[in-house]
Amino acid sequence: MTTPRPDTTLSADEARRIALRAQGFLGTPDRKAGVRGVLRHLGAVQLDTISVLARSHELIPYARLGAVGRKTVEDAYWKPEAPGTPAARPHAFEYWSHAACILPVEEWPHFAFRRRAYRARPHWNHALPDGTYDQVIKQLRTEGPLTATELGGAKKTSEWWDWSGTKVAVERALMYGEVVCVERRGWKRVYDLAERAVPADLLHDELDDTECLRRLVRLAGQSLGVGTRADIADYHRLRGEQVDTVIADSGLVPVTVEGWGKPAWADPSALATPPRGRHRTTLLSPFDSLVWERARTERIFGFTHRLEAYVPKPKRIHGYFAMPVLAGGRLVGRVDPAREGRTLIARQVTLDGPKAVPAVAQALLEAATWVDCTDVRVERVDAPDLREPLVGELTRALA
Repeated sequence: MTTPRPDTTLSADEARRIALRAQGFLGTPDRKAGVRGVLRHLGAVQLDTISVLARSHELIPYARLGAVGRKTVEDAYWKPEAPGTPAARPHAFEYWSHAACILPVEEWPHFAFRRRAYRARPHWNHALPDGTYDQVIKQLRTEGPLTATELGGAKKTSEWWDWSGTKVAVERALMYGEVVCVERRGWKRVYDLAERAVPADLLHDELDDTECLRRLVRLAGQSLGVGTRADIADYHRLRGEQVDTVIADSGLVPVTVEGWGKPAWADPSALATPPRGRHRTTLLSPFDSLVWERARTERIFGFTHRLEAYVPKPKRIHGYFAMPVLAGGRLVGRVDPAREGRTLIARQVTLDGPKAVPAVAQALLEAATWVDCTDVRVERVDAPDLREPLVGELTRALA
C-alpha cells in the first residue's frame, strides 16, 4: 500500500485483514509486552460478570497471546510497577468506555469529558441518602482502599440490583472521578481516592471536551484499523455528533471500503503496509472488541452474532455463552462451552461446513489446556453429520 489519500479505496478483504491486525489477530503478537501490551493496543478491555471458561477480561488477552496464566493476566492489570511502595504506579483503571472496561491509566485525562457529563446529570436511578456520599469519601480518606462491603455493604437485600446507599455513593463517586477502581479482589471492586491512586501527572481534568474526544476517536481508529463513523463512535460509546466534531483533525483519513455502503475512516499506519502474518485460531469472548458490535461483525465477517445469556433458555439458538471461533481470519463457527471437573464440555457447536472441523477442534483443545482440563466432550453439533468428524479430531489429539 502507498501513502493514503482521501480517495483510498479498500476491498472488503483488505478491510477485514486490516481490522484483524489492528485487533491483534494477524501477525506475530508482542509477547514481551504481554497482557499490558494487549490492553494498550486495544485501548479498552470489557468487563463482565459471566464466567464460563474464564471472565471476559481474561479471555481477551488469551485469544491473542495463547495460554497465558490467569494469575499473570490479573497481575498485569492490577499489580503496580512498584508494589508496596509510595511510588507504586497503577497500569490500569476501571471506567465507563464501551461498557465497564479496564483502561490504560494514561488515558485517565481523556475521560474528563465523561466525568464532567456525569457530574452534570440531573437525576439518578438510585436514591442517595443525605450525607452518605461525604461519609464514603471520608472513610476512604481515613482507612485507605476498600470494597463496597468494607465501606458498609453493597446491597440492601440479596437482589443484585438492590444497592445500598453506600454502594450508590461510591459508584457515583467513581463516575464523578473522585474515586477510582484500580484493583479487583475476587471480583469485588476496590475503591480508592483518585487523588491517591492516579499518578499526579495524569490526575487533573485539564483537557477540554474537544481534546478528549479527538484522542478517543483517534484511539478507536487505531484499535479498529478501519471503521465507519458508527464503528468509531461505538468503540468508546461516543455519540455520532461527537465524532463529527473532531474526526477531521483526529489524524484518521477517509477511505472507501467496497461493499460497506457508508464512508469509512482508517488509521494511516494501518494503511502503510499490507497486513500479513500468522492468523490466530481461538475461541472469542462475546465481549471481545473484535466482535462486540454486531453490525460491524456482520459487515466484515458475514457472521451474525448475539450473546444469548440474557435470552430465555427456550429461545436460545446457539447457547448461553456461545463463543465465536476465529480461524484463518474468518469466523468459522460457535461453541457454547461449560466445565465439569477437568472436562471441557462443548454443549452446542455450530460449524461453517466440514472445513471448519479442524479449526474448531484446535480451538477447543487449546482452551481446555488453558483452563487445566484434560478431556473435551462434545454434546451437540448443529449439523449432526459433522459431530463424528469433530469428535474424531479431538480423540486423535487427546490420545
